Amino acid sequence: MAARGFLGGFGMLLRGFAWWGRRPGTMALGLAPAAIVAVLLLAALVALGVSLPGLTSATTPFADAWPSFWAFVLRLAIGAAALGAALALAVVTFTALTLAAGEPFYDRIWRTVERDLGGPQPSDGAGFWRGVADSASLIARGLAVALLAGSLGLIPVVGGVVGLVTGLILTGWLLSDELVSRALGARGIRRRERRALLRRHRGLTLGFGVATQLCFLIPLGAILAMPAAVAGATLLARAVLPASPTPATSTTRETGPDRAGSGGVRGGARPASRGTPRGRG
Repeated sequence: MAARGFLGGFGMLLRGFAWWGRRPGTMALGLAPAAIVAVLLLAALVALGVSLPGLTSATTPFADAWPSFWAFVLRLAIGAAALGAALALAVVTFTALTLAAGEPFYDRIWRTVERDLGGPQPSDGAGFWRGVADSASLIARGLAVALLAGSLGLIPVVGGVVGLVTGLILTGWLLSDELVSRALGARGIRRRERRALLRRHRGLTLGFGVATQLCFLIPLGAILAMPAAVAGATLLARAVLPASPTPATSTTRETGPDRAGSGGVRGGARPASRGTPRGRG
């Protein structure tokens, strides 16, 4: 069941990409802010990569007295952990800054998806400043995840794998939580309730977040995937919402009297059946 939900999260993102064919003009609105933020973060990552050898040597002066092989292994491990942590932070930062900078465009995208899906429409959005506050919170949490993943990456032998998996899972969860906040927040669902809903659908939430993160790591993928992630997050928000109790309540009220009566006669017909004997009497 968990694996099916995880794969369903991947499918949710693919369904978000389908809106490129349905509403290309609306989806294209999200390209510009994503491109600007992506270029800035790419430049920062390139600068980090170029300066990383010098940084690792400067932070490990004690390794100069070691045999060259072991000094190289240590500095390579530190550099890989630092680069992995930087990538995790870059994914979260990209999402936060892009959503904040392109709030009007992404607001239009998810509302268009809501209208296309039909049903009750959210009446209000989070607003610009609420979006900025959410973005700042996301970056802070992303920094904590990056530090944790980077620290785990320093574990000998298995650290690289453990840090990578931890970073993917935690960052994926952060992305899903942030991306669905618009559609759920517009329905009056607050942060605590939203996270409770996501925890009830862990597989779906993680699958969507991990799939989005992997797309962001592909060259130019983040630019094209961001509008699709917003559309897919609208689908995810609807998927985690509890079913409306109205139909069940209505059915119970209609069929309740039937169960109380005899012969399976519907409640609406009972007054007529009772009136007949009285008329004959």
